[in-house]
Amino acid sequence: MNLRLDSVLRDTVTAVQANALTPLYALPAAVRRRIAGAPIQIDGNTLDPDIRLLLRLDNLLPHTTKTDAATARAHFRRLCRLIPGTPTEVQRVTDLTVRGADGQLSARLYVPRCEADAAVKGGLLVFFHGGGWVVGDLGTHDALCRAIAADAEIRVLSVDYRLAPEAPAPTAAEDAIAAFTWAADHAEDLGADPSLVAVGGDSAGGNLAAVVAQQTVLRNLPRPALQVLLYPALDLVARRPSRDLFAEGFILTEEDIMWYRDQYTPDPTLRPDPIVSPLRAPDLRNLSPTYLTTAGFDPLRDEALEYAKALTAAGNPLTHTHHPTLPHGHANLLTVPGRTREALNHLTSHLKAALHHPCG
Repeated sequence: MNLRLDSVLRDTVTAVQANALTPLYALPAAVRRRIAGAPIQIDGNTLDPDIRLLLRLDNLLPHTTKTDAATARAHFRRLCRLIPGTPTEVQRVTDLTVRGADGQLSARLYVPRCEADAAVKGGLLVFFHGGGWVVGDLGTHDALCRAIAADAEIRVLSVDYRLAPEAPAPTAAEDAIAAFTWAADHAEDLGADPSLVAVGGDSAGGNLAAVVAQQTVLRNLPRPALQVLLYPALDLVARRPSRDLFAEGFILTEEDIMWYRDQYTPDPTLRPDPIVSPLRAPDLRNLSPTYLTTAGFDPLRDEALEYAKALTAAGNPLTHTHHPTLPHGHANLLTVPGRTREALNHLTSHLKAALHHPCG
């Protein structure tokens, strides 16, 4: 592609603070493919062309090296404003507080529109956002939570757990356990069936969801009806081949992974503990049914694939969905059509079936 086109693309994205990608993805597919450039093939997989286009735009934008948490959080919020698309309509969104490990946490409850005339209470997904335990908040994942609530026709409770480095591990994990337990105890107050309270999250949030599923068994607490792990981080110790294959250029980089790890676990002796590395739990029996997604262009792919095998070997019900053409973080790319949308539809269809919402 020529430098003039690069300049036009850069100006288009940087000039618009919100939903800058929407007009670009409204172009015909053939035009988008031409702009995206040559196919990218690694480890037998071919990157989705609409993701190629997104990565090309990302490479044209100024990048911020992660030096401190405040700067990283501000940068992440700016990026999230580019990609949500038109917010999905729900019946209502309510800000509230839930119990954390040491005091109250901010949270947000999403109620789907179909509940207006529903006489029977349905399911609730307690959701923990991604962001390496350092960045991310209720706002960065608002669009995703809206889409899940609307499409799966369930309630979603998004929890703003405490972040590192101000609150290092295992603070986020203990907040997640406390918040889930509170939600299970107050399910009826939240408009949900107490037997249909699930836990889930993406990336670092998937890590927290996996920890919740394990620790509720160990601590004899209410267990999730389902654990939803979207391309989760599961091992803060070992390095697997996918970390090298996708170390650069696919949204989550090796530099990111190491920086997040160091912020969350400044004490290296904690990293092998299942409270932060759930893949290292010695006993995975009796866990909740699992919906696990992996992505072909994800540096965390191999640890999630390993966890899928371990869950099955321990006798746990597992639905494992692999998206070979997509990168880490694809659930948040709501503006991107095609395979990204198909992945979200697969997730919400599973949630709708598993949590037996009456609107379906």
